[in-house]
Amino acid sequence: MPPEVEAVKPATPITPAPSSTAAAEHAGFIKNNLRDYGMLLSLIAIMVLFQVLTDGTLMRPLNLTNLVLQNSYIVIMALGMLLVIVAGHIDLSVGSVCGFIGALAAVLMVEYDWHFVPTFIVCLIAGGAIGAAQGWFVAFFRIPSFIVTLAGMLVFKGLTLALLAGQSVGPFPEAFQKLSSGFVPDVLGGESLRTTSLLLGVLAAGALVFFKMRGRARLVQHGMAQEPYGFFLLKNLFFAGAILLLSYLLATYKGLPNVLIVMAVLIVAYDFVTNRTTIGRRIYALGGNEKAARLSGVKTQRLAFLTFVNMGVLAALAGLVFAARLNTATPKAGLGFELDVIAACFIGGASASGGVGKVMGAVIGAFIMGVMNNGMSILGIGIDYQQVIKGLVLLAAVFIDVYNKNK
Repeated sequence: MPPEVEAVKPATPITPAPSSTAAAEHAGFIKNNLRDYGMLLSLIAIMVLFQVLTDGTLMRPLNLTNLVLQNSYIVIMALGMLLVIVAGHIDLSVGSVCGFIGALAAVLMVEYDWHFVPTFIVCLIAGGAIGAAQGWFVAFFRIPSFIVTLAGMLVFKGLTLALLAGQSVGPFPEAFQKLSSGFVPDVLGGESLRTTSLLLGVLAAGALVFFKMRGRARLVQHGMAQEPYGFFLLKNLFFAGAILLLSYLLATYKGLPNVLIVMAVLIVAYDFVTNRTTIGRRIYALGGNEKAARLSGVKTQRLAFLTFVNMGVLAALAGLVFAARLNTATPKAGLGFELDVIAACFIGGASASGGVGKVMGAVIGAFIMGVMNNGMSILGIGIDYQQVIKGLVLLAAVFIDVYNKNK
């Protein structure tokens, strides 16, 4: 009789500890989203650095107001430039278009006594027409956008000189100046603290947290991949806290600038368009692979055309904001703006090859450039070395993007 053989029990599978699983999930998320979080951390680090180096001058309410006003037109144009870059193109004419529209507004209001409202409308239409003209050559005649917009830069720089006859034209009506130099009125009657501005900041922070939480809940409900909850919570608490802090500091001075409200509305609108609409997804598909997008039924030519029309309108709006801030139109207005706008998009994570980029990244990139300009000016660093430093920062941002792709 054979000896009884003891049955071998199957090995119990070893499941990783929850902590190790969470750590691996967090590590993978950080690796895949290093560029997005890196830009945000870079902005924080730069602000802390200049806050220390300037002995607290950077975060003073007066300087923060100037920082918003100085970068408003760059942020506005960066929103349009982002879509152009994502679609796989570039626009070198935005600075010249910005200066030309400011000159057109000056001639209409100062020399022909137009009211600022019809002037505003005509200028935006003119900006859209300029963008349409350039977009037509790029989209339908397949001329490289670099060449078309380089020609546009020269054309509108010359037209600005001709329109102003080589002289500065101003000043503008007071109502028009409020577009850039005005502040939200305090209807609640605060004295040392602009209560209305602070309340608007609280509402904005609350709305941000509410809509982000609701959006995450919907995605989780449909089983879609999400960032770890800890990252999600920290990121949105940071943004909400930044809004509250900025609102409070500005409320202790003159309140929220009117142009900040314009910027906030545009940022929310373009973030919605790029993330939640069909046309936004098609623009990313166009930049990622134009042939595949065209074979999928996307009208790529019309889409590229519309990105340039949009860029022209935003360049016109930026030109009006800049002219209102200076209270005059000058032949040199807009000089070099295209470099700051393009740099803001690339520093903010847009890819030079198209198909990649986020609205908040472009905004963060614009403020990185703005904080650097402001901080270096406070420290007394000359414009020569400022240009060198900004060029190196831009080169580093593009190098990191190319390195990550090759890797």
